Amino acid sequence: MIIIPAVDMMDHRVVQLVGGVPGSEKITMPDPFKAAMDWVGKGAEYLHLVDLDAAFGKEGNIDVIKRIISDSGVPVEVGGGIRSRETVKGLADAGADRIILGTKAINDTNWLIDISNEFPNKIVLALDTKNNEITVKGWQEASPIPLDRMFDIIRELPLAGVLNTNVDVEGQGKGIADAQVDFIKRCPHKVIASGGITTEDDAVRLSRAGAAGAVVGVSIYTGLLEPWAWNTPWHA
Repeated sequence: MIIIPAVDMMDHRVVQLVGGVPGSEKITMPDPFKAAMDWVGKGAEYLHLVDLDAAFGKEGNIDVIKRIISDSGVPVEVGGGIRSRETVKGLADAGADRIILGTKAINDTNWLIDISNEFPNKIVLALDTKNNEITVKGWQEASPIPLDRMFDIIRELPLAGVLNTNVDVEGQGKGIADAQVDFIKRCPHKVIASGGITTEDDAVRLSRAGAAGAVVGVSIYTGLLEPWAWNTPWHA
């Protein structure tokens, strides 16, 4: 399992929100590019970029995202407000290693099927959960599609993986939830886990459950999870 630092962008700054709620910032930093380069300098082997501005329908951060992809020297996955084939292609052409799709892909599973077949092993589906239900639209609404039904829909698709953020614990620094381990074991694709990963013990538990990666935010920005943890024995 690999630890992946998150660089979430809102109002063209780096932020770490609690449960995705605007105004709940625990961390704010002025320069997303510098933040990304700092994590690479500390040993990060992969970056997770989220354009919250685009997700909330505001002017996005595509220029700095493309600059990070170009200059970081490590693979980058990008999510946030990606709702069209043109945006997917633009990010793929810019060199994004993985492209994360959420609300649009869940609400229009035919589009998800088409786009994942057109861009095999490039698409990560964000199946974020709250109260054990899929949540969409910036974690503000529950999807009517049961989780097991979505697993059936994606089972044979050539996805690069599934990103599961557990909104119930995300950004709180209280550790992971049992539901995250259950999700990893049930999902038909490799899982990148997010939400609540606070200590090395949390990372070890996710790794033993079979997670391919763990996206971390507040815990590394506040020093609860040190960069040296990226080189522990469970790291692969």
